[in-house]
Amino acid sequence: MSEAEPLLRLSQVGHFFGSRLIFKGVSCTLDQGQIMLVAGPNGAGKSTLLKVMAGLLEPTAGVVTRQVAHKNMAFMGHQTFVYAAMTALANLEFWNALYGRGLKEKAIIDLLDRVGLKGFALELAGTFSRGMAQRLSLARVLLIEPELIFLDEPATGLDRASQAILHGELTMARQRGAGIVWISHDLERDLGQADMLLYLNRGQMSYYGPGADFDLEEQA
Repeated sequence: MSEAEPLLRLSQVGHFFGSRLIFKGVSCTLDQGQIMLVAGPNGAGKSTLLKVMAGLLEPTAGVVTRQVAHKNMAFMGHQTFVYAAMTALANLEFWNALYGRGLKEKAIIDLLDRVGLKGFALELAGTFSRGMAQRLSLARVLLIEPELIFLDEPATGLDRASQAILHGELTMARQRGAGIVWISHDLERDLGQADMLLYLNRGQMSYYGPGADFDLEEQA
């Protein structure tokens, strides 16, 4: 039996904004059931790289190959995609209809329960704290059950209990075979969750490999 193709492959990918180099020479793969952390100093281009991986930006150089249809990918960034004038329940009902998931209301309520928002199902999302909006955005990702998940600092605004919910849900997603790319600004907290680490520094990929072999001091 031949090996399965990676869900995501980057070959010598680079990106410019105008004449300014953001990064160059990024090559990596992401397999089913694998988590890749993307890290690096502020301004290294992590969010830009994530958008290139997800197909939200075209790379200036190199090739990005995805073995997953767009409808089976989900992106959770700094913008939560939460509709402030709608309730938490109505937000998920909208995404349920948009993606043709066909979930009944009970299943959607159960999703809200999984992220600790069941008691706020009928509250307007515009009244939510940043952390609650992040959890509602996570529920949107879980509703889609994507094969490829892109997360840009998903723990922003989350307390420790909410971070535990996030980590638990991502563990379950990888167990069903999803591939996850996750930007982290806290390697001490998140590195143990990942199979691979991609570190951007000074406009290039300065490390790509197992997280256990990474030495942050060498990147200084």
